[in-house]
Amino acid sequence: MVDILHRVGVKTASPATVYDALTRVEGLAGWWTDDTKGSGELGGKLEFRFPVGGFDMEVLELKPSERVTWRVAEGPEEWIGTTVTWDLRQEGDYTIVLFRHEGWREPVEFMHHCSTKWGSFLMSLKSLVETGHGAPAPHDVQISDWH
Repeated sequence: MVDILHRVGVKTASPATVYDALTRVEGLAGWWTDDTKGSGELGGKLEFRFPVGGFDMEVLELKPSERVTWRVAEGPEEWIGTTVTWDLRQEGDYTIVLFRHEGWREPVEFMHHCSTKWGSFLMSLKSLVETGHGAPAPHDVQISDWH
């Protein structure tokens, strides 16, 4: 198994503020995709739709201001059964976001694409929390015809 890993520092925002952007539909729609529905509560299901497809996530774990974990229930075959986790901690003026998309069976080319897109969406999350304006799909940076 292989994983996608990223680390981002969000300045002047508490872990609670970042946690809200990861658990509230309005927050998620502000940085990942405009077309976000569902429930970010424990046991809930979140539906994310993009111009080229989408994902359904089951909310597995919530530790306010510390951790959010989802399991991919629907989406591209390579994503089914993988988990997405954000660990949050305060470090000086920054909230550190440690991101993991775990459980990929193999490092296929689509994984490389997804790693780049996760990086760009994590920058969108950072921008949303720091400035109030993210770049969710369909307003995100396009990197290929996979979007």
